[in-house]
Amino acid sequence: MASATYPFTAIVGMDDMRLGLLLNSISPAIGGVLVRGEKGTAKTTAVRALAALLPEVVTVADCRFSCDPAAPDPQCPDGPHTGGDRAARPARMVELPVGASEDRLVGALDIERALGEGVKAFEPGLLAAAHRGVLYVDEVNLLGDHLVDSLLDAAATGVSSVEREGVSVRHASRFLLVGTMNPEEGELRPQLLDRFGLTVEVAASREPDERVEVVRRRLAFDDDPAAFAAKWAAEERTLRERIAAARALLPSVRLGDGALRRIAAVCAGFEVDGMRADIVTARAASALAAWAGRTDVTTADVRQAALLSLPHRRRRNPFDAPGLDEDKLDEILGGFEDEDPEPEPEPEGPDDDGGDGGDGGPDGGGQQPPQDGQGPGGAPDVPQQRQEPGSASDEPGPPQESPAAPEGSPAAGESHEAAEAPAVAASAPFRTRRLDVPGLGEGADGRRSRARTAHGRTTGSRRPRGALSRLHLAATVQAAAPHQRARGRSGPGLLVRRDDLREAVREGREGNLVLFVVDASGSMAARKRMSAVKGAVLSLLLDAYQRRDKIGMITFRGADAEVALPPTSSVDAGAARLEKLPTGGRTPLAAGLLRAHEVLRVERLRDPSRRPLLVVVTDGRATGGPEPLARAARAARLLAGEGTASVVVDCEAGPVRLGLAAELGRELRGPVVTLDELRADSISALVHTVRTTHTRRAA
Repeated sequence: MASATYPFTAIVGMDDMRLGLLLNSISPAIGGVLVRGEKGTAKTTAVRALAALLPEVVTVADCRFSCDPAAPDPQCPDGPHTGGDRAARPARMVELPVGASEDRLVGALDIERALGEGVKAFEPGLLAAAHRGVLYVDEVNLLGDHLVDSLLDAAATGVSSVEREGVSVRHASRFLLVGTMNPEEGELRPQLLDRFGLTVEVAASREPDERVEVVRRRLAFDDDPAAFAAKWAAEERTLRERIAAARALLPSVRLGDGALRRIAAVCAGFEVDGMRADIVTARAASALAAWAGRTDVTTADVRQAALLSLPHRRRRNPFDAPGLDEDKLDEILGGFEDEDPEPEPEPEGPDDDGGDGGDGGPDGGGQQPPQDGQGPGGAPDVPQQRQEPGSASDEPGPPQESPAAPEGSPAAGESHEAAEAPAVAASAPFRTRRLDVPGLGEGADGRRSRARTAHGRTTGSRRPRGALSRLHLAATVQAAAPHQRARGRSGPGLLVRRDDLREAVREGREGNLVLFVVDASGSMAARKRMSAVKGAVLSLLLDAYQRRDKIGMITFRGADAEVALPPTSSVDAGAARLEKLPTGGRTPLAAGLLRAHEVLRVERLRDPSRRPLLVVVTDGRATGGPEPLARAARAARLLAGEGTASVVVDCEAGPVRLGLAAELGRELRGPVVTLDELRADSISALVHTVRTTHTRRAA
């Protein structure tokens, strides 16, 4: 027996998330919603519950692409449809797993039949299954870029295309797109963020009463799902009818010149790029009006739409926190108050009954159903003031200057070993030279090192390994041509057998694991010097973000080394750790290198195809324990012996230079660059140096 779905109206709190989902169900042209936040906050529960509220879908019978009988897709691979039987089914919710292939997403074309028989034998993918339903992508930030591109192209155009060496299949693919992500695991690129219509931030409630209600409802649902669903059936039916009424009213909503001027002023005032923000905000404002049962868009609608559509479009780099200054938003909209023909409705206060908020269902909990004139869950259409992300007052104060011994002598670092210096701010980031791993890898698509990838320039062909997806047409024809007479070819078609097929071998670039080992000891504690070092690491973090790398960070100081940031795709998490990094104490260089060896060993087991690049940021000094330099050299030789590609960023400064970082570089068998040489406009052969060094080692 099929299990009951957790009711949408029983979800506690999460007003922004539920409102974003409802607006997209009313107007799918908004472009979907991206839900950002921690795990366990009812994300999956809410999406599944919403799919159960959507109206039934009437399709052409036996059409694998869910064509609408009233307006069938003229390009449908199962067409043409000329009347016939109809079928009704519930709206689907299709989940796209992180590890899905491109063929699983867009569908697969039978290349052998296409070449030999001239037919478009096509197996539909998830984009076809989601047509006229919901497509849910959990952890969308972990999807490969090419999958995200295909997904968002279909969401924007309503059409999915499969192109294979001149053979093309196209079909309609219109769906409500919902993506979720945990920002700590990495950000989406700004241009991909822009393709999502709305974005919302979610977090579990910290109020005990709300959390109690979450648990109470969840336990009741687990004990008897059918009875729990029946208890909320009336509220579900009311909400389903309200969605249908809003959909019917939407074409009648008037978006006048006054509302359009407000939208344009807000988007221009927040300096968002392009025009998509204006269009999405206009559609969301219209949907808000329809949701409230009105045919006129008000200033309150524009304000609420802006809060949902603009925060993720204001990011300029991965270190910017998404958010919107609501005071500035009110100031911009306040300039239009005199133009309002009618006064705005007064906002209503939130209900005081208790039991609201939090999360429920498999990921969270529930809330009372929305009532007329209110937002979902009983919240008023006019949003409550929310704290600006990143506006917490716990930022560290300005660092204090500490006296520093002259650099360039062995005692320069020792004079700081007893004291810890407060964190200093990083200098301005700069564009760095590309540091890459020598050889040819087979890791995930990226922009750093050479690799065999699914996307890139074609460098050759080979017999397919498994299902054929990247046909090398010339090589296939060349393999089949000598056998045409023996196969009895008599017509114009080419007789192709399975053994003739060849797939393209392509070379592109991969993303790597860039592991930073940063010296935070007393020898680096001079304020100006550490600021420059942090600026260099911040620049390398930004470079890693642009090249689609995973990053990790190890710091060493005092008596040991610690993993400040386990390998992750979140470069903004790395920047946050770097900002708060204190300095002082001894210099356990060997401990830092050995900790790096252990992290890389574990990562090779987790992701053997992703090659590492070790970036050691130090002046080369080592103190603490017997023979600290000798122990550091042995640790470096251990890393070099395993073939780890390394780069040493020499932070030594001052008139007297000991050259210890250069010695470390020789032990690691990697190049050594100074902070100045790290800049992209400082040297022209850094990449060549990395390759030459490792080539010499291999020889």
